[in-house]
Amino acid sequence: MSFKKHLTWPLILCAANFALADTVQLKDSASLTGKILAEKSDSIVVDVGYTVLVVPRSAIAGITKSAAAASSGTAAGPLLDAAPQFYTAGAASPSARDVQDLVKQLGEAVVQVRTPEGLGSGFFVNPDGYLITNFHVIEGETEISVEVYSQDSNGQLDRDTYKQVRIVAINKFHDLALLHIEDKNAPKFKYLTLGSSDALNVGDEVFAVGSPMGLERTVTEGIVSTKTRELEGELYLQTTTQINPGNSGGPLFNLAGEVVGVTNMKIMFGEGLGFAIPVELVKNFLDHRDAFAYSTDNPNNPYRYLAPPTVTRARTIAK
Repeated sequence: MSFKKHLTWPLILCAANFALADTVQLKDSASLTGKILAEKSDSIVVDVGYTVLVVPRSAIAGITKSAAAASSGTAAGPLLDAAPQFYTAGAASPSARDVQDLVKQLGEAVVQVRTPEGLGSGFFVNPDGYLITNFHVIEGETEISVEVYSQDSNGQLDRDTYKQVRIVAINKFHDLALLHIEDKNAPKFKYLTLGSSDALNVGDEVFAVGSPMGLERTVTEGIVSTKTRELEGELYLQTTTQINPGNSGGPLFNLAGEVVGVTNMKIMFGEGLGFAIPVELVKNFLDHRDAFAYSTDNPNNPYRYLAPPTVTRARTIAK
């Protein structure tokens, strides 16, 4: 983790109103968010903003309708059982708690991400082994391991290392990566709740948990200096919380124990000048993770482009 230049890219927003969007949970743990245009016996048609997708019912684990659609009775057929959300969002008005108590409760959900070239931090977003870290922590790496720390009955820390780690999605422009632990002996993991960086105020107390310089489970505390620090065309949370190499990808918490940002860099020639990616960008990344799906055919491409229509493809081949 260092203070480095980031390529800029405009945030892609879907045209659909996601406050009233439908959610289609797929059997491979992915999901689609958008407006269901039609429901057929063998498939459904979903407008996800940038394109319209036809999803076979055989690939669907569940459908959650928006409140507006459910109350209007517009469903063309019976709904499948609703699948659990991929991550947990915080309450509208969370209550503050003591940092010491929060660290004891939340510390096991913060992990260390190791590669042959270095290390960073990360955190689980659900119990099934999906975790967030920074893209620059795993950039160009094919060998990734995750170290998880848990407390035994005597209060001692046990370290478990998982080496079957898959890159699920990346957004290098917002410096985010979604990983999945796929070891056969992996248990259910403790995970964190995602809060709201929009609800923060300048001066609010925040704290970080991570592995600066490899010192696992290090806690640092500070305040929000500004919510809209512009660097290379992107907006970051600026904080006095100490951020050092190894903190990259770790969570920045509010005093309710909710993640409000992902720590990713600092100004090396100053103190108390740390920066974090707002959690709203993290939630957008997770909500649209299929669009950022990692591909071994083109590992630097953060977007998945759909194949052209059959007619267009045929004409291209003919030329």
